[in-house]
Amino acid sequence: MRIAVVGAGGVGGFFGAKLALADNDVVFIARGRHLAAIRTDGLTVESVTGAMRVAPARATDDPGSIPPVDVVMLCVKLWDVEAATAKIEPLLATGGVVIPFQNGLDSPEILKRALGDDRVLGGVAYIATTIGAPGVIAHTGTMARLIVGAFPGGPAERAEAFAAACGKANINVELSTDIRRALWEKFCFLAAFSGCTCLARQPIGAIRADGDLRATFEGAVREAWSVGRALGVPLADDYVERQLAAADKLPAEMKSSMLHDLAAGRRLEAPWLSGAVARMADEAGVAAPISRTLYAAVKPYVDGVAHPKT
Repeated sequence: MRIAVVGAGGVGGFFGAKLALADNDVVFIARGRHLAAIRTDGLTVESVTGAMRVAPARATDDPGSIPPVDVVMLCVKLWDVEAATAKIEPLLATGGVVIPFQNGLDSPEILKRALGDDRVLGGVAYIATTIGAPGVIAHTGTMARLIVGAFPGGPAERAEAFAAACGKANINVELSTDIRRALWEKFCFLAAFSGCTCLARQPIGAIRADGDLRATFEGAVREAWSVGRALGVPLADDYVERQLAAADKLPAEMKSSMLHDLAAGRRLEAPWLSGAVARMADEAGVAAPISRTLYAAVKPYVDGVAHPKT
């Protein structure tokens, strides 16, 4: 399968490496020192599940320099999705599809408006990764799972083909028959996880060990769940309890990607996470005071602000 990984950071770098090592034709779209390192030394993944190295690795900062592909894995940050559509459209010229693997819920609709419903699948990534150094992806813990699926009326056969390629690459992948629900299932957890870890400047171990922080996390998950249910998403009755149980099994040192960005003074995805919960709660007539507070706590940093690391 011909695959372009647009945004070869933690998610794109990890899963793209697995696909490349399984003899798929993978091109990594990156920039800056990360791109230079991949071109020079290949792409390395450090993980307790097994180190990987793709060398040589095909990498560029210009999507226009490569021929059309079967799948674009779009792994850029949320605020870059709209700008990326014009650059990736030529890559879909021969019937390819784009699968966004962003946090939040907005990416598929942005892409469908620009590219058409028949070119967009839904994607969910469960993994804790970051760029540890230029050309190096650092994976925390053992969790590494993808969910893909077509929206109603979308190209289901394309989702099946990508899932098959992932399976051959030894990727834990699920082909979803309700990708909207799968997106919400991650969103409700992640909005709370990112908000609470950033509020406390602490990893999940500290959140779940402190009674007040744990209650805050549980409340934030429940608010997002309530919003989803109010909007007609068929989230399970025991969803919140299952998320708390899942959080208890995560590595204590696991941090949200937004906490990494906060510590580095980079732009934050909070408007699309806890901020989105607060916005949709207003629209649905549901109370969400915890999510509103989590968003307010990081609003001074959403555009990227230099501040002491904690």
